Amino acid sequence: MFLFGTVGPQELLIVLLIVIIIFGAKKLPELGKSLGESIRNFKSSVSGKEKDAEKDASKDKTPPPAA
Repeated sequence: MFLFGTVGPQELLIVLLIVIIIFGAKKLPELGKSLGESIRNFKSSVSGKEKDAEKDASKDKTPPPAA
């Protein structure tokens, strides 16, 4: 059913070592932060929470009618 079978702890360790070699240990926190922000932005865009917040903010900014 799976293309590569089950992924065990040894395989995850090998992948982690390859990622550390490619990007370096100093770059990993920045990559994690940017990945987390992108996932958060994706979730908010899918759920539509940001659009609702923008609509509420635009309602508050409308000037009162001139008399």
